[in-house]
Amino acid sequence: MSAISNAVGTERLSRVSGYKIRKGIFTNDTANLPQMIAVFGEANTANQSGLTADKREVTSAKEAADLYGYGSPIHRIMSILRPVNGGDGVGGIPTIVFPQVTDEAATATEIEWTVTGTATANTTHFVVINGRDTINFQTLAYSVVIGDTATVIAGKIKDAINSVLGAPVTAANTLGVMTATTKWKGATSAEVNIVIDYGDNSAGLTYTNSDTTDGTGAVDLADSLVQFQNDWYTCVINPYGSVQSNTLATFETFNGVPVDNPTGRWSATVFKPFMAFFGSVLNTRSGLVAITDANARVEQVTNVLCPAPNSSGFTWEAAANMVALFARQMQDNPHLDVNNLAYPDMPVPSDGNIGDMADYNNRDLLVKAGCSTVILENGAYKVMDLVTTYHPDGETPLQFSYCRNLNLDWNVKDSYTTLEAIRLRDKTLVLDNQNVTVSGAIKPREWKAVLFDLFEDLAEKALINDPQFSKDSLVVQISSTNPNRFETLFRYKRTGIARIESTDAEAGF
Repeated sequence: MSAISNAVGTERLSRVSGYKIRKGIFTNDTANLPQMIAVFGEANTANQSGLTADKREVTSAKEAADLYGYGSPIHRIMSILRPVNGGDGVGGIPTIVFPQVTDEAATATEIEWTVTGTATANTTHFVVINGRDTINFQTLAYSVVIGDTATVIAGKIKDAINSVLGAPVTAANTLGVMTATTKWKGATSAEVNIVIDYGDNSAGLTYTNSDTTDGTGAVDLADSLVQFQNDWYTCVINPYGSVQSNTLATFETFNGVPVDNPTGRWSATVFKPFMAFFGSVLNTRSGLVAITDANARVEQVTNVLCPAPNSSGFTWEAAANMVALFARQMQDNPHLDVNNLAYPDMPVPSDGNIGDMADYNNRDLLVKAGCSTVILENGAYKVMDLVTTYHPDGETPLQFSYCRNLNLDWNVKDSYTTLEAIRLRDKTLVLDNQNVTVSGAIKPREWKAVLFDLFEDLAEKALINDPQFSKDSLVVQISSTNPNRFETLFRYKRTGIARIESTDAEAGF
């Protein structure tokens, strides 16, 4: 019989006592799939010097601002994922930033406001940048004093903007004209919008958006994607989806598809896929469907449109809001979904009008066309449906539509491969009827017992239904042609979510 302890080598003869401790795992229960967020985005022009595309884990909005610039897209995204007010946000979920270097030919966006008149009253006016008159608790306000000229007011607007560190623009003024320039260059900068809010008291002043020049310039994602390697990023925030639509295809090609002959990150020997979240502020179903129902999107499982209809906010803020909800829920409660959860920090239209998405029939059409939906309730966007663009005709139910279902599948895979690494991989394969007296060997029936426990565990977590079905479907075997090959096949039934409740009540006398 072989030794059961090797704390002291079997070759030793002199009197001695040895003791050592090893790591042991005595359960088949597994943890939820750890979430990891990849944040794509551009740095400010002032932060481009020496900038590389090297990824970096960032743990706070301030760190993001120090590295990539206050008011940059990366800073705004991180301000939502990791709020400066001390809110938990995504908590301990890793947030890895993949900065994109700005194209040398890129330009910034410039917005010009012209002031006319002389102030006739004392009051306070506000600058509103992308739906916010307060950024990171700093207010974009300025005092109007009787007698202030247009040039004085333009200077006060400039000062109000430049005094807010997290503003996405810097300002200058001359002769009654304030010019704001985005802190970064590229097509994404064209999403900046500025209005002057004077409430019900203009104080004799007139404000005119006299000129706007949109920024230009695309980014190349190749240097970022090559860094994914063996890490499993579950959520990707894509700030370019609305202004650089080819990035949708770039992510789809890189991520691949799961069925028939899996490709990309879905490949059987890789299987570390992600969902790429991009935002939209479009308010018409035709505009949204044009994105998600395009032929190239219909059978893809990668891109997720995060709606904030009629918001003045940045589209990437919508994506960051959705990921803040989804990643946290999937980390803690992967059996649930983000239905009815409110965006934590997204500007909403002041008139409460969210366009076509306010109507249920339109939301139903949108979901069937691969578009997520929200409603506006109590001053916040609430998630109704979170789906990928996947919606092939005739497939009922849709297998890879709901983001929650994809994450559920990933949990099953992660749990399976965790047990595989502990219980099966690199063990000696022996037949069920063979007597074995050494450690490090495994029989098909022993592996089946491990998976039986896994099915029960997944059922207890409400990730699968009918664990007996999975047990009955399980087949394991040592290959008859390759003694080093071990094969497993099983099926499972995903649990569903009560998304539709239909009740008939019949009353009478």
